[in-house]
Amino acid sequence: MQRLIVFACFLSLTLISCDPDNDHPKLSYEEVAILPTPAQMQPQDASFIWEAELNYFVDSYAEDLTDFIDAYFGMNPSFNVSRATDSNKAQLKIISDNTLEAEHYRLDISSDQISIFAKDVSGAFYGLQSLRQLLPTELERAEELAFEKFELPGLSITDGPQFEHRGMHLDVSRHFFGVDAVKRYLDVMALMKMNSFHWHLTDDQGWRIEIKKYPKLTNHGAYRPETLIGHYNDSPQKFDGQRYGGYYSQEEIKEVVAYAQSLNIRVIPEIEMPGHATAAISAYPDLGCTGDSIAVATKWGVFDDIFCPKPETFDFLFNVLDEVIALFPGEYIHIGGDEAPKTRWKACPHCQQLIKDENLKDEHELQSFFIGEIAGYLNGKGKKLLGWDEILEGGLDPTATVMSWRGVEGGIQAAKSGNNVIMSPTSHAYFDYYQDDSADQPLAIGGFLPLEKVYSFDPIPKALNNKQAALVLGAQGNVWTEYMQTEEKLQYMAYPRTMAMAEVVWGGAKEEPEVSYPDFLKRLKPLLKRLDAMGRNYYNPLEKITAEISKEDKLRISLSGPLPEQQIQYRWSSEQAWIDYSEPIMVERSAMLEARFADQTDPNAVNFTQDFTLHKGINAKIKLNKKPHPAYNSGGIAALNNGVYGSSTRHGDKEWLGFWGDDLRVDIRFETPVKLNKLKLGFYHAPGQWIYAPTKSQISATLADGRSYNTTAIIAKDSLSNVANEVFGMPEEMVTRIRIDIPNYGIIPDGKQGAGNKAWTFLDEIVMD
Repeated sequence: MQRLIVFACFLSLTLISCDPDNDHPKLSYEEVAILPTPAQMQPQDASFIWEAELNYFVDSYAEDLTDFIDAYFGMNPSFNVSRATDSNKAQLKIISDNTLEAEHYRLDISSDQISIFAKDVSGAFYGLQSLRQLLPTELERAEELAFEKFELPGLSITDGPQFEHRGMHLDVSRHFFGVDAVKRYLDVMALMKMNSFHWHLTDDQGWRIEIKKYPKLTNHGAYRPETLIGHYNDSPQKFDGQRYGGYYSQEEIKEVVAYAQSLNIRVIPEIEMPGHATAAISAYPDLGCTGDSIAVATKWGVFDDIFCPKPETFDFLFNVLDEVIALFPGEYIHIGGDEAPKTRWKACPHCQQLIKDENLKDEHELQSFFIGEIAGYLNGKGKKLLGWDEILEGGLDPTATVMSWRGVEGGIQAAKSGNNVIMSPTSHAYFDYYQDDSADQPLAIGGFLPLEKVYSFDPIPKALNNKQAALVLGAQGNVWTEYMQTEEKLQYMAYPRTMAMAEVVWGGAKEEPEVSYPDFLKRLKPLLKRLDAMGRNYYNPLEKITAEISKEDKLRISLSGPLPEQQIQYRWSSEQAWIDYSEPIMVERSAMLEARFADQTDPNAVNFTQDFTLHKGINAKIKLNKKPHPAYNSGGIAALNNGVYGSSTRHGDKEWLGFWGDDLRVDIRFETPVKLNKLKLGFYHAPGQWIYAPTKSQISATLADGRSYNTTAIIAKDSLSNVANEVFGMPEEMVTRIRIDIPNYGIIPDGKQGAGNKAWTFLDEIVMD
């Protein structure tokens, strides 16, 4: 449902402006900017003056909010709040209203009071978060202020969420983040009205939760001997030689869970099984199929040693889960279930006998058996099993909830089978991907997920009918930390994409995201200032210039900034003077285009650079036998001959087209015959991310005189990048048509990342000279 704002404008520079005729900050209704966007908001003919001393009243149903109110409003020494027992003596009131739906609230600001109405404590808490975003950002800091009161506009907000599950994930295995860092992460989630924290506590690179019955899980399994330096795809791989690790004691787990509860956030622990178990097997080798001693993993990826489905292993896992269940009061336990290679199971006599004894077809059904055993145990303890979409393999327990990450297809399959679903696809929800295609971005795993794409996410696939769509509980953003060694970098990668995901799961998908996105950015601007006040790091999308390429007879480039009032200047790399941008720029030659915002104070500052390569195929007409995967098709087919190369480090940008498991045929036609001496294809090649360049490709060219020319490409892998180039020699004669056949790599073999899955093919610019 599209959200309704009766009247809303947004801040330009500051959250609250100062009226020169008064001595205090004053926020006008036109300046109100709340994220996620409220469902309804109307102005009232009044304003409320918040004095240095203020009384508040809380109905008994919201008693748990008093600690938050006292802590937040008591943080700044210039303002003080006190609880009143009589609502008539309070200026801030939290009042019960059973006519509202669960988690919904109404916020009314009049001349003499601020009232928050809700049916439950969740709704009241969300009303407080909306009120918080109206207050001066200075209140986020514990320092004396220059003013003793401030003024808020009269308004009425009626609001509530579209989805039940509004989540963020945090991987603390690849890199460990202490209790205080986790709390700071939860603080921002609470501000964004997100209610589910998915805590990824165990993986190959470290076991992070104390289990008293098995002390070696943390004494040994929480520490790895060293850590990979640089990117996984680097050759040769390098390591730092430094022991690394850490874990949470059970008391610390309780502390985080209690803190989350105070912020109306449920914590979902993830204990990985049967795969991603290297750290556990390193601590207790008999949990694996071979019994061999192995080290805690020192690099990223997927490993062959997984839990062996034997009675001793299940006893271990049941005992672990007993201690986990005692620490986490929420309904869900996430058991992973993803990326479990079957190599060890195929060679394991016990596993093969178990397949026969249970009348299972293969190792995939053995995984289903494994998941079923765990699901049954959790159900008996009053918990629900949650797992990544691989738990669908071989059949799924009807009580399980599927978290769909390899696209939305797993979620569709699960919903059609009657299972609950949480959407978290790599295409829109993986915040470890690059968010900017600039060369100065910090190292990331790869991919490309800009803020705008997160904002455009629709958690409910069109393939579902209304009954099936009701099984989609919501969505979440995932933060995998292989390349996030510090909290500063973690925050940079998470924010503001967290805000875009919050907008999606609170208000639902946008009918026209490309139309409403600029308004989202305007609302984001003051929120970034609040993050500054909170001491959080973030990527600033308001400093990003984007280019749109159009093709008629020639290439033309349209430049735009995030906000319409931002003036842009540009120049070609061979020129010195900056030119004010006013209309699309024609590309006359191969060169680099530079652009910046006109208000830059640094004369050397550049906000945008893009190389353009003109070639003879720019105006050719291209057709494909297969459509690119929806997750990797933002540039469309025009990206194959627009003069721009895709990034060599991030395969998800709009210049790369991605195909999952498809053999491709590219048909190129020239309106006027052209003479070519070579044709070059670019493929992304990153096996660690399931992406493989083809082993060979073939072309068949039709010459102007009707003859055919056939040849096979020669592949050249660039050892310094992830790009593999295939170059076809051409006959240097006039050509009217070219057909290119590109076979997919096929199924990824055992021992490789993503084994058993279809390989991806990523195709870049087709250069014709």
